[in-house]
Amino acid sequence: MLIDQIPLWAVILDYLLGMIMWTLIGRSGMRLFLPEDSKFFFSRFFIRVTDPLLRLFRPITPGFLIPIMVPLYVAWFFFMIRFYLMPWLLGYSVMGMLSFPLEGEIARGIYYLFSQFLN
Repeated sequence: MLIDQIPLWAVILDYLLGMIMWTLIGRSGMRLFLPEDSKFFFSRFFIRVTDPLLRLFRPITPGFLIPIMVPLYVAWFFFMIRFYLMPWLLGYSVMGMLSFPLEGEIARGIYYLFSQFLN
């Protein structure tokens, strides 16, 4: 299993970066259905958690982006770190599809649930 071959610090860092990335993507997804000032608990949580990151990235965020795209733009940076920088730090040239530990664990969990359901 790939996760057993990766150092613990790298797995923890990837999980953290992955959760940040998916939270930013979730904020954009919620914005499709809810206004920015929505009182819905999850919307307020996503906004509260991601606003500091959006402020941090504001100097390099293009001004022409519509507001719903800004969290996706910032999430792209976290994806690039996970896809290019993490393998380089670990000494890999390419890790391959679904090699992110966070998404790999989720994929294995979904596979397990479906295999239990279908049997």
